[in-house]
Amino acid sequence: MKKLIECVPNFSEGNDMNIINQITAEIEAVDGVKLIDVDPGKATNRTVVTMVGSPEEVCEAAFRAIKKASELIDMRKHTGAHPRFGATDVCPLVPVANISMEETVKYAHKLAERIANELNIPIYCYESAAREEKRKNLATCRSGEYEGLSDKLSNPDWKPDFGPTEFSQKVAQTGVTAVGARNFLIAYNVNLNTTSTRRANAVAFDLRERGRTKLDPQSMKPVLDKNGNTVIEPGLLKSVKAIGWFIEEFGIAQISMNLTDIQVTPLHVAFDTACERAQARGMRVSGSELVGVVPLEAMLETGKYFLRKQERSTGVSDKELIKIAVKSLGLDELYPFEPEKKIIEYILEKENNKGKKRLIDMDLVEFADETASESPAPGGGSISAYMGAMGASLGGMVANLSSHKRGWDSRWEEFSDWAEKAKSYQTQLLKMVDEDTNAFNKIMDAFSLAKKTDEDKATRKKAIQDATIYATEVPFKTMELCLGAMEVMKAMAEIGNPNSVTDAGVGAIAAKAGVVGAFLNVKINAAGIEDKSFANDIISKGDNLLKNAEIIEKEVLKIVESKI
Repeated sequence: MKKLIECVPNFSEGNDMNIINQITAEIEAVDGVKLIDVDPGKATNRTVVTMVGSPEEVCEAAFRAIKKASELIDMRKHTGAHPRFGATDVCPLVPVANISMEETVKYAHKLAERIANELNIPIYCYESAAREEKRKNLATCRSGEYEGLSDKLSNPDWKPDFGPTEFSQKVAQTGVTAVGARNFLIAYNVNLNTTSTRRANAVAFDLRERGRTKLDPQSMKPVLDKNGNTVIEPGLLKSVKAIGWFIEEFGIAQISMNLTDIQVTPLHVAFDTACERAQARGMRVSGSELVGVVPLEAMLETGKYFLRKQERSTGVSDKELIKIAVKSLGLDELYPFEPEKKIIEYILEKENNKGKKRLIDMDLVEFADETASESPAPGGGSISAYMGAMGASLGGMVANLSSHKRGWDSRWEEFSDWAEKAKSYQTQLLKMVDEDTNAFNKIMDAFSLAKKTDEDKATRKKAIQDATIYATEVPFKTMELCLGAMEVMKAMAEIGNPNSVTDAGVGAIAAKAGVVGAFLNVKINAAGIEDKSFANDIISKGDNLLKNAEIIEKEVLKIVESKI
């Protein structure tokens, strides 16, 4: 499977789009890399760029962008609200798929060394790529910012990990760069109904893990421990960095946060805690802003969190969950929030599907017309998966209606759980609609391979067998999913809103039809498999799935008939 990493370089220019465009053009020129977000900030005079791709190509794109930034940005003239110490201030690599943090660190070190050797820029390695403990924290590496670089570089304790150690004219222009490897970080700003940076900082210090210096309430001087060290009062949120600033462009103060581990402190926890602390200090949170991109799961979990607070079912569509998250966090206060441009999975999905439309993206008429065309795909396997998905959708509908039924308020969570199960089956079955067609196309591709030489023939034969086995496994998976969805319909017929019992019945019939139809595909494709042990085994398992589906369908219809 393809390895994917994300890279999020931050460049110290947020106003001159000519410069920004020249830098991002270097990234776009590298094949295998997708530039998925460019987020310039005028007040911070800083642009956050996000790219995704295979590790080698991403590192190449990052190097080219850093080289261009070193030519175009003069740090001697730079001012901005955000801490910084280089033309390319930071360049973190983030593992996304099929790659470990350990491997990502190796790529970070390789990139750091190349930047230092070829561009003569001092490099500090931070986070997981740090070569000593004190350099793990970016804020520590960047302490003193650009203005303190001359002293920093001459300090033996802060000798760069790679590159020159003197504050030459060249280094004075480019500054230094921090290259790191870290987990997925969400840059998240919370808007306040104040213009006071001091008040915003007070809330930021309440929140951030690092906290603040403890002061004596009488003298307002730092409290020292028995060893004479300053006592620090930790903040409320783990894995959170935060400062306050004023954004002139919007005329408000913000709490600017980096959520460095969203498993520890998710978006919704950061937001709610910011609301509590702002209110305690006489302010109100008016909305928030996501800088760069965000994982889909973070948005879905946020939507579910706010629905649970309302005691409403969380088993709704991803689109609805995202809408709830956006409205709850106020992500559209400063400008429209566009999921297809801000959610990383949607951006990659759009890129991967460039030039072709998925079956499940078609409307009902398009899908029906495509099925009826002279093309052999989509065929019975895709239709079986779609019938199963529609059956699961009906089960989810009954669960959601039951969750919202007047007088059943105490049972909302019970039905929410069933709705989530239905949604899971629906989502997986919708994927199988396209996957069944993809499996058929793989068989056609295998048959089209060359067969001139004996080697060609052997390669072609193996490809046909591999594709045929896969084309048998796909409808078998559809059978399993349809049968699982039928359990939801049975539960909804038994305990769900009695006014919707027939919907549960129709859902069971649709999912059962999916089982039957998918089994036909299993059998016809298994007939072409030379490994008869595999073929016989999968047909035997399919036969058992079909028998169970027939039993559940009868049970559901019996319940339905008894209630109508």
